[in-house]
Amino acid sequence: MFIEAGLRYQLQRTEGPLNILEMGFGTGLNALLTWLEPGGRLIRYESLEAFPIDMEMASQLNYGSALADPTAARKLQQLHEAPWNQWVQPDDLFHLQKHQVKLAEFESNEQYDLIYFDAFAPGAQPDLWTESIFRKLFGYTKPGGVLVTYCSKGDVRRAMQAAGFQIEKIPGPPGKREMIRAICLG
Repeated sequence: MFIEAGLRYQLQRTEGPLNILEMGFGTGLNALLTWLEPGGRLIRYESLEAFPIDMEMASQLNYGSALADPTAARKLQQLHEAPWNQWVQPDDLFHLQKHQVKLAEFESNEQYDLIYFDAFAPGAQPDLWTESIFRKLFGYTKPGGVLVTYCSKGDVRRAMQAAGFQIEKIPGPPGKREMIRAICLG
């Protein structure tokens, strides 16, 4: 859902390198899918994760065969083996920096074209779905940049709007009626 609603959407609308910020590295699936997406453009991918999974758990992920891509398993391993808090360049068009940090403590001078907001649901992590968090993310978003999330609750939409984002409800993945694409108009 992040690829279609965010990455492909921005690849069609923008030119040049694409700066992506992901909230919630988790199993590395969004990073992997982004890396596998053909686009012919440099992707600078930063991901935040306060509580990374261990390598034993990461080695049990079976995305390689599930995705039917012969490079997926190797690339997923590279993502998980990449050191935290420093840039790596696994290939010419995909650069990665994983930050082991909570979003509230994250600081950056970067401006992002795309934010994958893949936090746990507001009921599980209410502190991540507030107007102040979305104001922070709005400040990191380039004019024309977007934030995509699966959550479309009314209070979340209102917090995003209060932070400055223009909200679009878009069709969600199977089992989820809708999701949000929040656009920074500048």
